[in-house]
Amino acid sequence: MAEKFLGTGWAFPLQVNALGQVSMSQYEQDIKEAIWIILSTRKGERVMRPDFGCGIHDFVFAVMNTSTLTLVENSVREALTLWEPRIEVTGVKITPGDMEEITPREMEEITNGKPKDGYGMAIDIEYKVRTTNNRFNLVYPFYLKEGR
Repeated sequence: MAEKFLGTGWAFPLQVNALGQVSMSQYEQDIKEAIWIILSTRKGERVMRPDFGCGIHDFVFAVMNTSTLTLVENSVREALTLWEPRIEVTGVKITPGDMEEITPREMEEITNGKPKDGYGMAIDIEYKVRTTNNRFNLVYPFYLKEGR
């Protein structure tokens, strides 16, 4: 019953099903996709909602140091708290790495929580769905190009 309150939305990435209709996602999957959209959207990117998104994109060319990692963590927490009211963020862990030649298999491992040295950083988000108290984990790979 509580799952109905979690909602239904268009699947992300946008897809068309066998009937020619837009694919839908629902419940916890819809929340996971919404988190991915929030983190992938640069602030100012949406015309009618310029504040929507996450400020992590401001750090693409930042030097990889403790200060940058802390700023990224705070930016993720702030964006998810503001834009995804269905969850409570219980943890954000940033794992730095390097971004040299990632294979599709390695990318799948990264998104499943096994960061590879050499690609940027893995943003590991632990969250609880408020209405069901179910806990989830999402790893968002974020690519940096260090400024010199």
